[in-house]
Amino acid sequence: MAAINTDILQIILYLLLLLLLAVPLGRYMARVFSGERTLFDPVFKPLEGLIYRLAGVNTGREMNWREYAATLLVFNFLGIVAVYLIQRLQGVLPFNPQHFSAVPPDLAFNTAASYMTNTNWQAYGGERTMSYFTQMAALTVQNFLSAATGIAVVVALTRGLARRSAKTIGNFWVDLTRGILWVLLPLSLLFALVLVSQGVIQNLSPYLTVTTLEGGRQTLAMGPVASQEAIKLLGTNGGGFFNANSAHPFENPTPLTNLLEILAILVIPVALTVTFGHMVGNRRQGLAILAAMLLLFVLALGVVYGSEHYGNPTLRALGVSGPTAMEGKEVRFGIANSTLFATVTTAASCGAVNAMHDSLTPLGGLIPMLQMMVGEVVFGGVGSGLYGMLVFVILTVFIVGLMVGRTPEYLGKKIETREMKMATLAVLIPAATILLGSGLAAATRAGTASILNPGPHGLNEILYAFASGAGNNGSAFAGLNANTPFYNIALGLAMLIGRFGVILPVLAIAGSMAAKKAVPPGPGTFQTTSLLFTGLLAAVVLIVGALTFFPALALGPVVEQLLMLAGKAF
Repeated sequence: MAAINTDILQIILYLLLLLLLAVPLGRYMARVFSGERTLFDPVFKPLEGLIYRLAGVNTGREMNWREYAATLLVFNFLGIVAVYLIQRLQGVLPFNPQHFSAVPPDLAFNTAASYMTNTNWQAYGGERTMSYFTQMAALTVQNFLSAATGIAVVVALTRGLARRSAKTIGNFWVDLTRGILWVLLPLSLLFALVLVSQGVIQNLSPYLTVTTLEGGRQTLAMGPVASQEAIKLLGTNGGGFFNANSAHPFENPTPLTNLLEILAILVIPVALTVTFGHMVGNRRQGLAILAAMLLLFVLALGVVYGSEHYGNPTLRALGVSGPTAMEGKEVRFGIANSTLFATVTTAASCGAVNAMHDSLTPLGGLIPMLQMMVGEVVFGGVGSGLYGMLVFVILTVFIVGLMVGRTPEYLGKKIETREMKMATLAVLIPAATILLGSGLAAATRAGTASILNPGPHGLNEILYAFASGAGNNGSAFAGLNANTPFYNIALGLAMLIGRFGVILPVLAIAGSMAAKKAVPPGPGTFQTTSLLFTGLLAAVVLIVGALTFFPALALGPVVEQLLMLAGKAF
C-alpha cells in the first residue's frame, strides 16, 4: 500500500508540474502567433526577416485554406524527398565514422514518411543503421519541421474559428517559421543543455570499444544524442537515437531526466489548449477542452497502472508479486514511471518509450493502443492533438444540437453540412486505414510471416503497428518484425494517409468557419465551457473509439486478457 501511495503521489506531482509549465507557455505562444510583442523579439525578429528575404516570402499576404493546404503539401513532399535521398546517399556523405552504407530503398521510404509525418516509427536500430549526418541533417531537422507543421495547422484552425467573415486563415510560411524560431528551437536548446548536464551524450566521436569488468569486449555507440533527444520529446516525435529509445542510459540516464522527458512530451500539447483559449478570446473554451483531455488521461493511466501493478496471475501464483513483475521495464524507473511514460507517449503522438509495450499485460497494452486508435486526441501530438480534439468538439456540438432540436453552434458559428462532412472524414480516414491495413496484414503471408507470438497477441502486434502508423505515434509492439518490404511500404502509406487525411479536412473546416458570421447566443445555445460539455466531449471520444474498434480489440487484447486470467500466455 505504501508503494501505491508513493506512485500516486509521483503522478499527482507530475500533473501539477505539467500544468504549471504549460500555462505560461500557452500564453506566450498566443502572443507569438497573434503577432504580439514578446521578450525574444530582438533576437528572433532579425533572423525571421532574413529567412523571409532569402526564401522570397511575402509575409503581408495571407492564404485561403486551399493555398495553405497546397503550400503545406508541397513543403512536406520536398521534406520526404530530402530525407529519402540523404539515406540513400549516406555511404558517401560526411560524419559517418562507422562507415554505414546506404539505407535500403523500402526502409528509406518508410523512414522518410515516418519523420515527415511526425510519426518517427523506426523499423531499424539507429546506432546500427544511421550515420551522424543522417541523424542530424535528415531526422533531427525533420523533427523540427514536422512538429512546426502540426502547430501551424492548429493555429490556422484557431484563426478560422476566431475570425468573422474572413477569406484567409494565415500564412503557412509565417506560422511554420515562428513555430520553430520562437517555440521549438529555444526550448530544445535549453532542454538539450539540461540533458547533457545529466549525462546524455553529445559528440561526433567514433564508437568506443571497451573492456568490461568480466574481461569481455563491448562497443559503445556514440553520437549527437542530446540535440536529437530534446526535439524528439518536445516535438512529440519519439524517434530514438538508439534502438532501445528512452530506456537507453545514454538517452535517459537518471530518474530526473525521466521526469523531465515525460514533462517535455506533453508540455506543448497542453500549452496549446491555453493558447487556443487566448486566441479565440475565451479562455474557458481552452480550459474545457483541457479538462476533457485530463479526464481521459487519468482514466487511461489508472487502467494501465492498475493492470501492471496486479500483473500476471500465473506469476503471482509462483510467488512473484505485481510490483516485482518487471518484464520489459527498466529497473531504474519501476512500474509507476514505466506506466506513466507509456500512457503519456501514446496519449501524445510521441512514441518514445522507456519500457517495452509488447511486455505489458494485455489490458495494459490495450489502453495505449486505444489512445492511438481514437486519433491521439488526449493531449495528442504538437498541434495535431488539439486540432484532432477540435474535430471531436464539432461532433459533440452537432450531437447536442440534435438532442435539443437546434442548429449546432460553436464559438458563435453554426456547424453545418460542410463542417460535419469534413469532421467525419477526419475521424473515419485514420480509422479505416488502421482496420483495412491490419486486415490486409492478417490475411496475407507477407503480413503474418513477421509475427513473433501466436494467437491473439500476434493480432495485437499487427493492430498496434497500424494504429501507431496511422495515428502518427511511432511506438511498437516489438514482437513484430516490421523491417520487411511489406510492412515498410504498408506502414509508410498508413502514416501518410493518417497525417494528411486529417490535416486536409481540418484546414477545410478552418476555411469554412472563417467565412461564417457570428451568431448571437440564444436561450437554446449550449454552453461549451461547462462541466457537462467536458463530460460529453470525453464520452463522444470514448464512444466513437469503442464503436469503431471494439470488434478488433475483442479479438486481440480482450481475448488475451481473459486467457491470461485463465493461466495461458503467448
